[in-house]
Amino acid sequence: MEAIVVTDPALLEVLSATQPSAPPAALETTVRAALVLAGILCVLASYRVIRGPTEPDRVIGLDAIATNVVAIAVLVALLTDRGLFITVSLVLAIIGFIATVAVAKFLTEGEVIE
Repeated sequence: MEAIVVTDPALLEVLSATQPSAPPAALETTVRAALVLAGILCVLASYRVIRGPTEPDRVIGLDAIATNVVAIAVLVALLTDRGLFITVSLVLAIIGFIATVAVAKFLTEGEVIE
C-alpha cells in the first residue's frame, strides 16, 4: 500500500481539524469523578432498597439504581469512545422505566395488567 503525502498547508489544516483527537484531561477527570459519584449513589440507593421502611421507598431506590446504571453506561461510553454502551444504556433506560411503572401500578392497584 502506498502512502499519501499531503504537502498543501491548507489541506493539512483541514485534515487535522477532522481527525478525532484525544479528550482533554479535564473531561477525562470529570468523567472519572462522575463514575465514582454514580457508584456511591448506587450504594446509597441499595441501602434504601434493603432497609426501606415502605415498599414505595424500595421501588424508588430501585429506580434510582437503574438511573445510575444508565449514567454509568453513558460515562463509560464517553471514556472508552465506544458507541455500544450508548445502546446498552438506552435498553437499560427502557427496561428500568417499564419495571418502575409496573411495580408502581402493582403497589397502587394490586395488579399490573387488568
